[in-house]
Amino acid sequence: MNWKKTLLICATVLLMAAMSLIAIYSTEPTAQRTSSSKQTAMLVEVTPVEFGTFRPTITAMGTVRPEKEISLRPRVSGEVISIADSFTPGGFVSAGDTLLQIDPSDYEAELLERQSELHQVSADLELELGRQELARDDYEDLQGTISSDYKALVLREPQMKTAQARVEAAQAGLKRAQLNLDRTRIRAPFAAQVLTQEANVGSQVAPGDTLGQLVGTDFYWVEAAVPVSNLRWIELPGNSGPTGSAAKIRNRSGWQEDTYREARVHSLIGALESETRLARVLLTVADPLAHDEASAGMPPLMVGSFVEVRVKGKPIENVIRLERDYLRQNDTVWVNAGGVLEIRTVQLAFRDKRYAYISDGLSADDLVVTTNLASVAEGARLRLEGSEGSE
Repeated sequence: MNWKKTLLICATVLLMAAMSLIAIYSTEPTAQRTSSSKQTAMLVEVTPVEFGTFRPTITAMGTVRPEKEISLRPRVSGEVISIADSFTPGGFVSAGDTLLQIDPSDYEAELLERQSELHQVSADLELELGRQELARDDYEDLQGTISSDYKALVLREPQMKTAQARVEAAQAGLKRAQLNLDRTRIRAPFAAQVLTQEANVGSQVAPGDTLGQLVGTDFYWVEAAVPVSNLRWIELPGNSGPTGSAAKIRNRSGWQEDTYREARVHSLIGALESETRLARVLLTVADPLAHDEASAGMPPLMVGSFVEVRVKGKPIENVIRLERDYLRQNDTVWVNAGGVLEIRTVQLAFRDKRYAYISDGLSADDLVVTTNLASVAEGARLRLEGSEGSE
């Protein structure tokens, strides 16, 4: 009977456990689904827009080249007997300075010969003048007996013309001899810097030989390449006024950040670059080597260097100027319209390296969002620093 009693006790325990479980599950509280996040307005920074008339800056790259450049060559032959101290690579010379002296001995002797020849033919002309006076007296005595057809012969007019021609030829020969003597001194045609020296004392030179290379120091040219679409914003001399647009030249690799040289647009070269199809604009820089007092302390330009050109463009009227960083994809701008994000599509009049000039799509009292947002949506709620956030 003991096993029956044990079985009854186990059944009773299992029954009580089952009843307890049923009671627990029947009284368990029900979970309620709630949102785990709050809707919060995005914190942004804004900037007011600038409305008015502005001059854009057309930025381009250009190459420095001399306005004047010559290869110095003699016009007479001979031996170089002296060279000026300044005629060395990197040296500076003034207009009219003697750079080289060719031995003048032969040309001085030739000049004396031509002077002697002129004296001789001049004396012959004087003698012929005397003979012509005598011939005129004879003609008057024989007048009426000699035909007028022979008058010129009697008066020795052919002999007079011949004597005069010899004098003129002697004068021309003397002038040529003087020129050749003067040409033994090789002079600088303009204020210049010497780039190369290819002759020295003792060199035998002849017409056509290269003695050196000079570049003018009064002005340098900068040839800049700009898109054709930007030409309408550049003032050219004669088209928009007596002078072209002002510009600034900077060597980004060799000069300090705030160092630049003043320049001015000179002309538009009438052919596009063959490879890039860009327009070529020529600018002038005065005193490129900074020799004058007005340019003291300025860095010199070097022929062949690659420089940045910033041309001051024509005025753009009644536009909004906005930094290019705030112009978003597809020419859109984010605007804070009373705490709500508006994505505006704008129309651009022009854009330069720093600014976008907007002709339509923004008004003068708009606040442009300057904060870069990870995700944006039209109508998103915005708040500014110091303002209360939305719950």
